[in-house]
Amino acid sequence: MIQGLAKRRAEVAGELRAAHDRVSQLVKDLAALDEALRVVAPDMEVEAIRPKMFRPPDDWASRGQMSRLVLSILRQARDPLTTREIAAQMILERGLDAGDRKLLPLMVRRVGSALRHQREKGLVESTEGPGNYQLWEIVAPTPDRRSAVPRR
Repeated sequence: MIQGLAKRRAEVAGELRAAHDRVSQLVKDLAALDEALRVVAPDMEVEAIRPKMFRPPDDWASRGQMSRLVLSILRQARDPLTTREIAAQMILERGLDAGDRKLLPLMVRRVGSALRHQREKGLVESTEGPGNYQLWEIVAPTPDRRSAVPRR
């Protein structure tokens, strides 16, 4: 177990170093573009140019990633959540553009699909909440059935 944890720590540290290197390169690239814009268009306010946020394609998540993240969010929740609340939390956790108006409805559909699939597997359950919204939560383990997803 210790070796596995140490190996995983080394992997995460390597990913972090690569992310820092990538950010550093992006800062340099942005500075070079700003300078080029100042040369060819000295009157332009480059700081006023709004960033174009990265929008992942529909197939962004690898197989099972959506369900794992949905279950993780539900495990950490104190109360049952709506599909929309789970989708909004997922957007925050994945660092996606929370201001993108098209992204939340897309994520609500994808989260809803993942939740229905997990309900069929018996890992989550839904109850009707206020306004006919479905409230989702992890299924509590019973003596005759141990849950594959322990609630924290």
